[in-house]
Amino acid sequence: MQLTTVLASAILSFSLLTSAHPGEHEFHDAAADLKKREFKVNARRGLSACAEQMEKRGLNARAQARRQATVNEYRKRKMVRDTDTILNTSHASSANYSTATPEDIIFSSNSTCVLNPEGETGPYWVKGEHIRSDLREEQPGVPIVIDGQFVDVETCEPITELYWDFWHCNSTGVYSGLVATGNGNTDDTSNLNATFLRGVQKTDSDGVVQFLSVFPGHYSGRTNHHHMIAHLNATLLPNNTLTGGTVGHVGQLFWDQDIVYQVEATYPYNTNNITLTTNAEDRVFADETLTTSDPVLEYVMLGDTLADGLFGWVTIAVNVSATYDPNYSFVYTASGGVAESGGGDDSVDGSGSTNGTAPSGTGAVPTGAAPSGL
Repeated sequence: MQLTTVLASAILSFSLLTSAHPGEHEFHDAAADLKKREFKVNARRGLSACAEQMEKRGLNARAQARRQATVNEYRKRKMVRDTDTILNTSHASSANYSTATPEDIIFSSNSTCVLNPEGETGPYWVKGEHIRSDLREEQPGVPIVIDGQFVDVETCEPITELYWDFWHCNSTGVYSGLVATGNGNTDDTSNLNATFLRGVQKTDSDGVVQFLSVFPGHYSGRTNHHHMIAHLNATLLPNNTLTGGTVGHVGQLFWDQDIVYQVEATYPYNTNNITLTTNAEDRVFADETLTTSDPVLEYVMLGDTLADGLFGWVTIAVNVSATYDPNYSFVYTASGGVAESGGGDDSVDGSGSTNGTAPSGTGAVPTGAAPSGL
């Protein structure tokens, strides 16, 4: 099948300023940074040897067919590098294509993302989110469909039954599930019980998960981004949440700057008067791309305009032998959200959030549409 429209630029795949979301800082030391760099270099080296095996297993062919089928469906509904190299690379799959380019060529790309194995979670990972694929909950913004494929970096095999925990802020830079200075209206305590733009899903036999969401906005000190955690050997509870298991991966995904500018020019993104931090200015982007990692999603448009949405995809390598303890300050329980500190050393002083209280600070408050909840 041939493309009928010209595909526009840019895929789903802390910055110099860090004031907006207090607590979303991480304690750094040289040894830890070196360890992360070594992991990513070794992971990239291992993945280069996986290409032939993935081709023989048919993973690439099935990924191509899946991506093509997903884009066709949503169109009907109308819905080794360094930082400088990645910043100057377009991840729009239409970059060198025309309307005559077959879709099987466009979706044959299988860009692999070797993310920082222990990235920054900040206090905005909320434990206890529901297993679901549609995260929107009527949040306004540019619709997105994300296709993520997880591969074991040591065996080159797809990782089945991995639970992908995925979350991000809304179009005006507000996260659900917490009440904290710098996260929207602190008088709106109902946001503690909100769950928009958060969810978890289990990978299939090809290690694949797909989410429906909206393009993330921005807040002071951070570029537009998605957070992710990979849960291994977890148990699904009757209430459709997870327990147990280990965390084998923590990271963040980004979009090309060109598509960010296009989205930010539309409503309600353009109601946010906080200065936009670019990918080039974002410290996490720089950290993730420091040693051959490319955490930027490839993408195509689902229609003639952004209002029709974007389809983004990425293949993510995970070391299933690794175990990490990500930081959190809030938990979603049967009775709603609860402030409760726990996890690792992702706070400014390396001690984690204390006393179960919401983070405090002097961050600017995003403006625009108020967050909606259940």
